[in-house]
Amino acid sequence: MNYIPSEIETKWQKFWAEHKSFEPSEDFTKPKKYILSMFPFPSGRLHMGHVRNYTLSDTFARYYRQQGFNVLHPIGFDSFGMPAENAAIKNGSHPKTWTYDNIDYMKKEFASLGFSFSKDRELATSDELYTKFEQGFIIDMYERGLLYRKEGMLNWCPHDLTVLANEQVVDGCCWRCDTPIVKKEMNQYYFKITQYADELLEDLKKLEGGWPKQVLTMQENWIGKSNGLAFDLFFDEESKTTLSGEFESFDVFTTRPDTIYGVSYTALAPEHPIVTAMIEKALLSDEVIDQIKAMKNSSSIDRQKEKSGVSLGLNVIHPLTHKTVPVWVANFVLMDYGSGAVMAVPAHDDRDFDFAQKYDLPIHAVIKPLESELNLTKAYTDTGIMFNSQAFDGMNSKEAQAKVIEHFESLKIGQKTTNYKLKDWGVSRQRYWGAPIPFVYCKNCGLVMEKKENLPIALPHDIEITGEGNPLEKHPTWKHCKCPKCEKDAIRETDTMDTFVESSWYFLRFCASPANWESEAFSSEQIKYWMGVDHYIGGIEHAILHLLYARFFTKVFRDLGYVNFDEPFEKLLTQGMVLKDGAKMSKSKGNTVDPDAIILKYGADTARLFILFAAPPTQELEWNDSAVEGAYRFLKRFADRAQNVNKMNTLASINHASLSKEEKNARKKVYEALKRAQEVFVERYTFNTMIAGVMEAMNALNEQSNRDVWSEGYWILTSIMEPIIPHLCWELSSELFNRHNLKEQVVLEEVFEVDALVLGVSINGKNRATIEVGVSESQETVIEIAKAAVEKWIEGKEIVKSIVIPGKLVNLVIKG
Repeated sequence: MNYIPSEIETKWQKFWAEHKSFEPSEDFTKPKKYILSMFPFPSGRLHMGHVRNYTLSDTFARYYRQQGFNVLHPIGFDSFGMPAENAAIKNGSHPKTWTYDNIDYMKKEFASLGFSFSKDRELATSDELYTKFEQGFIIDMYERGLLYRKEGMLNWCPHDLTVLANEQVVDGCCWRCDTPIVKKEMNQYYFKITQYADELLEDLKKLEGGWPKQVLTMQENWIGKSNGLAFDLFFDEESKTTLSGEFESFDVFTTRPDTIYGVSYTALAPEHPIVTAMIEKALLSDEVIDQIKAMKNSSSIDRQKEKSGVSLGLNVIHPLTHKTVPVWVANFVLMDYGSGAVMAVPAHDDRDFDFAQKYDLPIHAVIKPLESELNLTKAYTDTGIMFNSQAFDGMNSKEAQAKVIEHFESLKIGQKTTNYKLKDWGVSRQRYWGAPIPFVYCKNCGLVMEKKENLPIALPHDIEITGEGNPLEKHPTWKHCKCPKCEKDAIRETDTMDTFVESSWYFLRFCASPANWESEAFSSEQIKYWMGVDHYIGGIEHAILHLLYARFFTKVFRDLGYVNFDEPFEKLLTQGMVLKDGAKMSKSKGNTVDPDAIILKYGADTARLFILFAAPPTQELEWNDSAVEGAYRFLKRFADRAQNVNKMNTLASINHASLSKEEKNARKKVYEALKRAQEVFVERYTFNTMIAGVMEAMNALNEQSNRDVWSEGYWILTSIMEPIIPHLCWELSSELFNRHNLKEQVVLEEVFEVDALVLGVSINGKNRATIEVGVSESQETVIEIAKAAVEKWIEGKEIVKSIVIPGKLVNLVIKG
């Protein structure tokens, strides 16, 4: 056939749309597969990372449909967020207009690539209906005590003018715009994710084998569970007087109780309440206050680099030795980990050592190496033998940790404690384009939830976005409302929710019947049938943020009675980035590739084939123009060779025994490709090897001329390739097989039965020839055939030994 991609692809895209070819069945007796890619932000244009992501999910979806599964393969748009608001500022448009125009464009791009998404379950998280259901969940979480409001020091992005969660600060900068964050004291709403810390950590075991180890490790480290000793350090009398009796002590936590006798100073975070009180009461010099303020304004990552601090002129009493220990403020101590205070042991902690050396503080060694001398030019942090530790002298430091904790508990001055790096998730954002938080402030009633019958609390459209502050604060009417409790005048909450809230439950929203789409967020029947997601596909950059939050929401929804499972995603595939010239594609680098241009020149099937053939999905993919051209040439050959195929509605039987050597080899290669395809989808996802198998089979078919073998080969190969190059395969299958072959294929084991073996022949271990012998030939006959093949090398020589390794080789040992 004459391969014209634009004609074929337009034809079948129209057919699929008109026939609603990819809507899941409501027959819940069928086996199911839920295939999902992480949904995109509607930026307006697909990039090659999108193409890779959705080609992968589409390949899974199409394959499992062939296998007889009921497949849910939905798509939505993560459409709230700062980029839309920033684009509105830049272009003088409205965020909603900009967002939904982009959604319409991206839908057309999805269709042009042949992605088999369900149309009936499409959504955008900025839809008012989505907001209605989400606000209902937020109210339920508040009533359950899982959402609360408090004042605290928050991560503030001075560029985007909004608060960020801890997880959204990357190397001390805003995760989206790379602006260094600063600390700002504000009221904020928090989800109590720490209440689920242990379960989030423990349930990672359930995901082993289905999720990449790297992602599991990243989540484990982020949750950051650590066991140790918590105790109070009490101020001496002089320090209490300085503080006017307002503070008696502060608490610290250590994972190294074995080093307790080596404490030579303690350090507080610049934001610690004691430090704040001393500043407010002018108990510190202006110079010291300026230094502390500089520490506060530094990003958390910078505070871990160059160590700096100031003495507060206070002392605490060591709980065991009763000696005085100076109190400092240190930039490396963070309020959002532990209590914002640390006991410092320079001899046995690298960070404490650097600080002590900089400020000439004492270094007290209390642990020495097991088999060498102690070298105090650096901190000794390994296990060793305790000394200068009173009753614990001579003990192994690792084993002594529990003993020291027991000692503190016996004296009732401390206790064994578990700490977490994970902190509660701050979800307030000071921006317009987000889901409004459904609360109001009433002078009589305080903080009040909105009534569910009043939902959704939708955004006003008539706003002016300048980039300065939250437009909802300045709106003349929107924030003024009646209290849901007393009906008196009240003020609506103007903060909107972190957009990661929307992506934390969207996979459940797809489990709503289209017939009841407007009346339910999802149905228990659909949830029970479709969840969990069988294959979830997206970037490794979401390992902590989205994936942790989605796991948290699932557990919350379970406890609220919405779902009956613990984890949302059975298998996770994290695809690698698409690179060009060795760097991630970006407009700033000028190395982007426009998917539309590739489709226009070569067709969608070429783009899909290249994306899956160029590299395994978990590895980085280097864009290669010549490889794209090569993919296109293969498709042309694949279409052209269809002239060798008989039209048929069923797979004809072939007498394998009567075939020639070339014909048998062709059938064998075709069924090898089928076997490989079945293995790839179940085990490895290495679609490049699957495609390579199809190419090998094509080469083998070209080496023979039997039309029955050709026809059988194409029946199977178009079935194998349909998930990858659907347009061409539907065209070929329609023309040749009335599409009867686009279903599960059965491997014929008879094609792998061999009647001849190819053996190597070596002389004294050096390969000299190959021979072909019948599978039933005797060992003696095989040796004689081998001798004949290497006659010129053994003529006149004595054969000392003949060794036959069945199925592999014959080795002749000669001398002379």
